[in-house]
Amino acid sequence: MYDVPPCLVDPALLPPPLMTSEPESFAYNTFKVRIPAMIDEIVSLNHFPPEIISAMQALRDEVTDGYITALREQSADTRFWHAAAQPWSGHSWLDAPWYWAEAYFYRRVLEATRYFQPGDWSYVDPYTPHKLAELAPEAAPAALMNVLTHLPQTTESIFEVLLHASLWGNRTDLSYNVASQIGPAGRVGDERSNLLVDDSSLVWDHVASPHCAHVTIITDNAGTELLMDLALCEFLLNNGIVSRISLHLKPQPFFVSDAMRKDVWDSIQALERAAEPLHSLGARLRAHLDAGRLVMQEHWFYTTSLHYYQMPVDLIEQLAAVDFVLLKGDANYRRLLGDAHWPETTNFKTATAYFPAPFVSLRTLKAELIIGLAPGQTAILHKQDPSWRTNGRRGVIQSNLA
Repeated sequence: MYDVPPCLVDPALLPPPLMTSEPESFAYNTFKVRIPAMIDEIVSLNHFPPEIISAMQALRDEVTDGYITALREQSADTRFWHAAAQPWSGHSWLDAPWYWAEAYFYRRVLEATRYFQPGDWSYVDPYTPHKLAELAPEAAPAALMNVLTHLPQTTESIFEVLLHASLWGNRTDLSYNVASQIGPAGRVGDERSNLLVDDSSLVWDHVASPHCAHVTIITDNAGTELLMDLALCEFLLNNGIVSRISLHLKPQPFFVSDAMRKDVWDSIQALERAAEPLHSLGARLRAHLDAGRLVMQEHWFYTTSLHYYQMPVDLIEQLAAVDFVLLKGDANYRRLLGDAHWPETTNFKTATAYFPAPFVSLRTLKAELIIGLAPGQTAILHKQDPSWRTNGRRGVIQSNLA
């Protein structure tokens, strides 16, 4: 456990990583502005004792004015993080690889809030207030109700609507909630111009084929996105399109709203408290879980700074054994590509050829990284909307089904 495997790709062939030191980049803004504000919000929403408030303030001071320091607590992952942090220890948080810095920051939050230590705050998710607010009836359940009450008639069309709902649900990321700024997603037709790549029909052909029985969804956010994911799961299982779905979840809190087991149960309970058709959807999801058609799995890899070409052998074997993978969200897209400065026209299938299963990436753009675009497409987009790479309005459904 926590052993770093050899890379599935040659690191020398990868572009340089996105760095927090890049002026005017979203990575720079994340650590200069967003993360200090996030620390303040976490403290304000929890009833922490003075020692945890003090530890969170010390972390804030380190991020804003200090230097990266080592994890001090003893836990199962201490050795991993000591090795991962060693190259950047003593650097400013504004001088580190972006994804690594974010992953390490969220681990440091758990240290400050004593998540792994005995006591009253042991295994208490510090992001629970954010997550529960998103499950209020007027929030995520209302968004899902709007989707389900406007479904088309044919099976393929319903699949497309639910797949797109799963994609646009990614806008509601509680660490960067772009949906609060640009509004909820519209219907499929209304959002089609915002899809820079749309492999929906290819995905349907693959999922609906006889050889696709077992699907894995590598989840991203709890709340709206997870409810949309669960609706897609129920549709695929209830209509016999696939026979088994594995939800890959985070084993511990990560990136504020990343989904854990408890978030799945909280989501189902929120559905069961709602009116029809949400109530029945929750009951069917619970039945699928009880019958083993829908299963929840965790892996330590998902809450580390490793990229997907650094997956441990057991996770590679798990994914290679399924027929299709849905990879959700912006952070997973970044990890797929090493969070690096790829040219936008890089072929998606070539760059992700190492991945051990046929897959699709569903992602709204909240980072500068994007590949698989046509020549000249970025110039057009920049003229239309200078912040198109990071404001979450655009999305991709990019597949590698070879």
